[in-house]
Amino acid sequence: PETNPWANAAEKYAAGNVVTGRVARMTDFGAFVELEAGVDALLHVSQISREHVAKPSDVLSIGQEIEAKVVKMNDGEGQVQLSVRKLQAERGSKVLEDAFENKTVLKAVVTEISTGGLSVVVDQTRVFIPASLVSDVYEKNLEKYKGQEVEFIVTEFNPKKHRIIGNCKELIIEKKKKMQEELFAKLEVGQTVEGTVKNVTDFGAF
Repeated sequence: PETNPWANAAEKYAAGNVVTGRVARMTDFGAFVELEAGVDALLHVSQISREHVAKPSDVLSIGQEIEAKVVKMNDGEGQVQLSVRKLQAERGSKVLEDAFENKTVLKAVVTEISTGGLSVVVDQTRVFIPASLVSDVYEKNLEKYKGQEVEFIVTEFNPKKHRIIGNCKELIIEKKKKMQEELFAKLEVGQTVEGTVKNVTDFGAF
């Protein structure tokens, strides 16, 4: 007798589960992913990535293996509905949440400049670095940071309000303090040293 592939589908493909399958065919509105023989799932074009995707064929190929989250299970009446986007968002949030709790130093390339600050992306998740936290000095022109890699820590994490804040300033201050301490440890009275003039005043030079 023929086995019903949907017999155990309710448990295997319940909403919230993470599944793996291969792209079987594509249309303009999405891709059909074969989870197992006889069980197809729909990955709508809007759920392929957190970035905008015009057509599934722009980023997917037939036979490609993908991992996605089940967002709806229709138990044989229709397709299981998948989302790669939600999975990316959750994993990105987890990475940033751990970084927030552990004060982990992260590195990312600046993808966007605005009047208020910089935006970087970590595991498909946007992190905003306010202009006041970009450096330890006032930065009038942030354009120089476009495409540059920056180091930061996450000092605010609130994904429900879409507010994940990065801070470069704190790391820069700590780094300069450490360099200063190392320098002072080497200096001795009477020692001859070389330096660069930073500022000249009526009473001397720095």
